[in-house]
Amino acid sequence: MHTFHAVRCAFYQLLVAALMLVAMLQLLYLSLLSGLHGQEEQEQYLEYFPPSPRSVDQVKAQLRAALASGGVLDASGDYRVYRGLLKTTMDSDDVVLATHASVDNLLHLPALLERWEGPLAVAVFAATKEEAQLATVLTLAMSSHCPDVRARMAMHLACPSRYEAAVPDPREPGEFALLRSCQQVFDKLASVAQPGVNYALGSNVSYPNNMLRNLAREGANYALVVDVDMVPSEGLWRGLREMLDQSDQWAGTALVVPAFEMRQYRYRLPENKDELLKLYRMGQVRPFYYDVCMPCQAPTDYYHWADLPTETLLRPAYEVPWRDPWEPFYMAGGKVPAFDERFRQYGFNRISQACELHVAGFVFKVLNEGFLIHKGFKDPKEFHPQKEAENQHNKLLYRQFKQELKAKYPDSTRHC
Repeated sequence: MHTFHAVRCAFYQLLVAALMLVAMLQLLYLSLLSGLHGQEEQEQYLEYFPPSPRSVDQVKAQLRAALASGGVLDASGDYRVYRGLLKTTMDSDDVVLATHASVDNLLHLPALLERWEGPLAVAVFAATKEEAQLATVLTLAMSSHCPDVRARMAMHLACPSRYEAAVPDPREPGEFALLRSCQQVFDKLASVAQPGVNYALGSNVSYPNNMLRNLAREGANYALVVDVDMVPSEGLWRGLREMLDQSDQWAGTALVVPAFEMRQYRYRLPENKDELLKLYRMGQVRPFYYDVCMPCQAPTDYYHWADLPTETLLRPAYEVPWRDPWEPFYMAGGKVPAFDERFRQYGFNRISQACELHVAGFVFKVLNEGFLIHKGFKDPKEFHPQKEAENQHNKLLYRQFKQELKAKYPDSTRHC
C-alpha cells in the first residue's frame, strides 16, 4: 500500500512538472513570436517606433566624430567642410531631396520632412563662428529629439576656412539641453534665429550656393535639388520612386518639377494639383520668379501644364527644348554634371548647370502632377543691395563658362 501511494505521488509530480514545462515552452514561443512580429512592425512603421536610446547615442557619436575631424577645405580653399554630421541610409534607386540653407533658414526643415517621405540631405552654411556653434548645438538637439531627422536626414556643414566648428561641450549645454521634443527644438531655433534677406550675410563672406548643392547631392544616384523654402507636393517622393521602379529609361533625362510661388499667410499650402490650380485661378499662386525673371521659368509652359488632364500616376507629360535662361528644378540620375562652384551669391548659379545639362545631351521632360511651391511671392524690391553687382559679376563668369563648355564637349552640336 505504501508503495502504491509513493508511485502515485511520483506520477503526479511528474505530471505537474510536464505541464509546467509545456507552459514555459508556450510562453517562450509566444515571446519569440511577439518579438518577431514587433521587429517586422518596427521596420514597416518606423514612425510608430522611435529609435532606441542607443540609436540616439550612435547618431551623437557620428556628429562628434565628424566635428572632431577638423573638416576638409573645399577646392577653392575658402571654405571648411564637415561631411556627415548626420547620416542616413538609402538604396541605390532612392530619390534624395537635396537642399542648402543658412543656419537661420533651417526653420524650413519641418515642412520638408512633413511633405517629403524619403531621404533628405541638407548642406548648412555658417557664415560666422557663432553660427557654426549654433549649427552644431542644433544638430545635436535634433538628433536627440527628432526621430524623422535621425531616420531620414543627412546633414553637412560648411563655414569659412578660417573657422573651425567645435564639438558641443557637454559641460556647457546651454538652453538647447533643456528641450524635450522636436517641436521645442525648432521653436527654440525660431526664438534665436535672425532670418534676413537671402545672401545678405553681413560678414564679408560669399554664400557658396553651388558648393552646397553639390555637397547635399553627394552620393545620391537620383536627386531633386531645391531651395530650402520650397515645399514639394504631397506624394512626390512616392511617385518618383514608382517611376524608377517601373522603368530604367531615365538616364540622360531631367524630369522637371514645375515651380510656383504662393502669396504668404492667406491660405494653407496646396497638397495636390487640384488645390494648386484653384489657388492659381484665384491669383494666390503664380509661376516661380514671376516678377523677378519670368524667362528663367517660362519654358516650363505653365499653361500647357495646367491644361493637362488629371491623372493618378506621376509621369513625364511633354518634352521641352532647353533655352537660355531656363533654370528648372528637376530630378535626374546618373552622370549629372556638378554645379560650377565658382558661382557664388546671386546670379547664374543654377542657369549654368542647366546649360551644361543641355550641352551634355540631356532632354527635359515636364512631370504631369508633381510641383514645388515657394512660400511667398518673390519681390524684386526685397533683394539685398548687392544683387545687381553680383549678377553682373556672375554674368561675365557665365560667358566664360559657356566658352569652356565648347572645349569640354567638343562633339556636342548644342550650345547655350
